[in-house]
Amino acid sequence: MPEVSERVRALHSRMSLEEKLAQIVGYWLDQNGVVAPMQGEMAAGQKPSGDLADVTRHGIGQYTRVYGTRPVDPVDRAAWLWNEQRRLKRETRLGIPALVHEECLTGLAAWKAATFPTPLAWGASFDPELVEEMAGVIGESMKQLGIHQGLAPVLDVVRDPRWGRVDECIGEDPYLVGTVGTAYVRGLQSAGVHATLKHFLGYSASRAGRNHAPVQAGPREIADVFLPPFEMAILDGGAKSVMNSYTDVDGIPMAANSDYFTGLLREKLGFDGVVVADYFAVAFLEVMHAVAADRGEAAALALEAGIDIELPTGDAYLQPLADRIRSGAFDEAYVDRAVLRALAQKEELGLLDDDAFEGEPPTNIDLDSPRHRELARRLAEESVILLSNDGVLPLDRHKTGLSKVAVIGPNAHRAEALQGCYSFANHVLASYPDLPLGFEIPTVFEALPGAFGSAGLTAAGLTAPEFIHAEGCAVSDDDTSGFAAAVAAATSADVAIVVVGDQAGLFGRGSVGEGNDSESLELPGVQRALVEAVVATGTPVVMVLLTGRPYAIGWALDGAATAPAAVLQAFFPGEGGGLAIADIITGRVNPSGRLPVSMPRSAGAQPYSYLHPILGGPSDVTSADSTPLLPFGFGLSYTSFDYSDLVVDESVPADGTFTATVTVTNTGAVRGADTVQLYGHDVQGTVSRPVAQLLGYSRVELDPGESTRLTFSVPTSRFAFSDRRMVKVIEPGDVEVWVASHVGVSSGSRAGEVTNGAIVSVKQAHEKEAPAGRPSGVSTVRATLAITGDVHDVTTADARTVTVRQNALASSVAV
Repeated sequence: MPEVSERVRALHSRMSLEEKLAQIVGYWLDQNGVVAPMQGEMAAGQKPSGDLADVTRHGIGQYTRVYGTRPVDPVDRAAWLWNEQRRLKRETRLGIPALVHEECLTGLAAWKAATFPTPLAWGASFDPELVEEMAGVIGESMKQLGIHQGLAPVLDVVRDPRWGRVDECIGEDPYLVGTVGTAYVRGLQSAGVHATLKHFLGYSASRAGRNHAPVQAGPREIADVFLPPFEMAILDGGAKSVMNSYTDVDGIPMAANSDYFTGLLREKLGFDGVVVADYFAVAFLEVMHAVAADRGEAAALALEAGIDIELPTGDAYLQPLADRIRSGAFDEAYVDRAVLRALAQKEELGLLDDDAFEGEPPTNIDLDSPRHRELARRLAEESVILLSNDGVLPLDRHKTGLSKVAVIGPNAHRAEALQGCYSFANHVLASYPDLPLGFEIPTVFEALPGAFGSAGLTAAGLTAPEFIHAEGCAVSDDDTSGFAAAVAAATSADVAIVVVGDQAGLFGRGSVGEGNDSESLELPGVQRALVEAVVATGTPVVMVLLTGRPYAIGWALDGAATAPAAVLQAFFPGEGGGLAIADIITGRVNPSGRLPVSMPRSAGAQPYSYLHPILGGPSDVTSADSTPLLPFGFGLSYTSFDYSDLVVDESVPADGTFTATVTVTNTGAVRGADTVQLYGHDVQGTVSRPVAQLLGYSRVELDPGESTRLTFSVPTSRFAFSDRRMVKVIEPGDVEVWVASHVGVSSGSRAGEVTNGAIVSVKQAHEKEAPAGRPSGVSTVRATLAITGDVHDVTTADARTVTVRQNALASSVAV
């Protein structure tokens, strides 16, 4: 049984079976619309909220989405919640308040609350410290409203961009996901709100990128790719809660898998928090996985596996489970284990204290304060990625010849296009079209005049550009009737900014998001044709992608006739996104985002990860090419950077830490930020190893001509992997270490080169020629480091993260 306080143990000893079961379920207030899979069918039997006194007669464990199910005024709802918690204390026998949980992936998912960039944008920023700040203010808002637990972050490692939930993920590299995700956990929990890691485990490997599809990942891929972010967030971030994945792995549904939730999560990682079921996941053991005959058996399987709390409602853990226990078919000890964990969590959150909710509810609530807006804008600025630029950007704000700017496209003037799937606007408010968003979120079209300084130009007697708008087409349909107006607008303008991409939504109500998987990686609808029609006018075109996944846009980067003059990628940048994009276009902000996922060549090349062994990449033994259009870590700037004088230790013990030191110099003419990426390669292992892997990274800002010396302290565990015994080890031998601007600069040899040309594919030889004008990036030479000693078995006590020390150097370039 879990170790708990005497207060918790005494409370538990007083509980009847019904009171125990009530503490390990949720109750979903005011359901409307569809914001969870099969919500209508699964919650059909739930009693209405007006029967709360009857519903909670034995108490209640959690209230589901008090603020996030429908638009409610936060002050009014807080007053209701405080009164309801006092009622629970007064009218139930044990007087235990409910724990309240909410979604908070892109900010608190509630009406009038700030919307931050989607997690894929967090990854693009490579800035864990800023993500931690963001999560801290999200947590402060939640704490003020009486919310105790947030259902974030998502730590699924991207494997296939066709999967609709990619926009909820941080990236395709486990270390990036782990460091950024752990920062979010620290920020949220610093405010006294428990973070929930999801989805444990392997969800993003769903077959063919289909939501809930089976996962066929082997135990090594699970251990070395999907597990590390959770390990970091638990051991280094102190995460308090974990949520299961909907999928089955090798035929075993995760919600019924004790090997993962008890053996791995608790016994190996030492997790002592609460495991909550993803919505309806317990019932899905019966209706979707068909491993349980009824709800009672589903409840038994989930509890035995280690799922403590059934969310969003008590569909299986109430009467069906009570009947099974009373019949002698299930041991009540599993219920006791879950109840003790649930009560311990409530104790930690202060819900068992006498003064819980005895104070007055807040009467002045600002969920989109200046601090929220400043952080949202700053994170958006850092996350936008410049993919190509023939020199058209930045647009000169003071150029007198720029008299008209056409802003075109389905995402140019829609606030919803800036927000991810788990924003309140796209998650819930879409069902309330007559209600305003409740906070300021300028579109790209609305933000551009301010970025150009139109008011200041006019005051100075200069002519400000005229901005005209044409939608051109919708995101997903095939209607081209708006093309003519878009082409006319572009023809009349000095430059055209074409904003295309996705509409986030749920279960078919969008082009990306939960349940919106895709068989194609072409831009939805006729958006490609719109861009090509505008490019054909001869007017310089800046294409802006507002998306929740990377798309196959080779035509926009490599096509001589169809390529825009510049391409910007923004992964749903939130309420500050329109402002950030406008500032980058005009040069007020220097773009510094880097791709947290590879930019795919095609849907047929998926699933793909840069973390592949030699035979996972292109080679002369196959005519199919998985090489991405742009590699992980790629991103351009309005300045340039160089790396020099890499010094790496010659050797390190297998259980030690080595240093790699490099000089970074801004060799361009403007201030800029660079993400310095340290890569490694295990030359020979007892199992196949990736041709390159990210060891660590550091974001640095430098003035023109300024240099800095970075020292990476790298634990050898960054080279750890699961050996043939499925034990995580660090093996002795040579490894290569280098610094690069992205993984594609120096990623190892191709298979054809390794075989000295014994096998040659003529098709590959032609296809591998780099397109003209494609920037190659910069890197240092590879340094060889010897890992010495015996094989080291890795434990949770081994360090997992790289630390970076920065020492400024004198300017070395005259500007």
